[in-house]
Amino acid sequence: MSTTLQSTKARRDDDDALIERFGSSRKSRFTRHLALCLIGLFMMYPLLWLVSSSLKPNGLIFSDLSLWPAKWSPSNYADGWTALEWDFGVYFTNSIVIVVLSIVGNLFSCSLAAYGFARLHFTGRKLFFALMLGTMMLPGHVLLIPQYILFAKLGWLNTYYPLLVPNFLATNAFYIFLMVQFMRQLPQELDDAARIDGCGPFRTFWSIILPLCRPAFATTAIFTFISVWNEFFGPLLYLTDPELYTVPLALRQFVDSEGQSQWGQMFAMSVLSLAPIIGFFIAGQKYLVKGIATTGLK
Repeated sequence: MSTTLQSTKARRDDDDALIERFGSSRKSRFTRHLALCLIGLFMMYPLLWLVSSSLKPNGLIFSDLSLWPAKWSPSNYADGWTALEWDFGVYFTNSIVIVVLSIVGNLFSCSLAAYGFARLHFTGRKLFFALMLGTMMLPGHVLLIPQYILFAKLGWLNTYYPLLVPNFLATNAFYIFLMVQFMRQLPQELDDAARIDGCGPFRTFWSIILPLCRPAFATTAIFTFISVWNEFFGPLLYLTDPELYTVPLALRQFVDSEGQSQWGQMFAMSVLSLAPIIGFFIAGQKYLVKGIATTGLK
């Protein structure tokens, strides 16, 4: 009995020491959580207003600012789905095709480039790595005109090639850097053991390194999904056929320069367009946190 009391007292002393060290008590923790919840609700207000506005008639969207609609108009979803020249499912399909192929391209090309920088030794590796990082500071608008001229000469305008091909050529330095940092955490002995077993560089990459880089790949896939799904300027620049439009371009068609915009239908389709992003993020959140945490250790 005395041993139990001593252990209980010791645990209490440890808890008191932790509370004293970190300044944490039940009341302070409740206050911090309450403050975080209030800040979270404040940050979520635009999203909640978007969902609420998608259920209001056009005449009440900007006159009634309450989150609870005074008059409900759920028909915005059905009307918005068929309001444009093509069914909105066509635009969702176009975006999904571009997103999936972009993820595949970034994962394949950026992982190969990262493997070369992280695990292989060759002349000028540090110089090329520095040049690669330097491209992250280059504004995309600087390359806009040369890229457009190049794609025009290749006959790729009004096709998906300008949006997809660069992803298969490891053009995004951020994803390469992220994977390099992750691969550097892996023990070098894995490469040595694979080399002893007769594996070449590509076999080592495919059989040893690739399966261990799931968190970095998941992080890259999530970032690629969000950026490509929300991309507006690229499709606007290269696509002219409405049948090839992505979701952001389709949402733009609801806005009429003459003031006859269908705001309710646009907000309804905007809510639907957010669903894949939120679902994909929730599904890969565990890998995203792990990937970001491990790539920042070194």
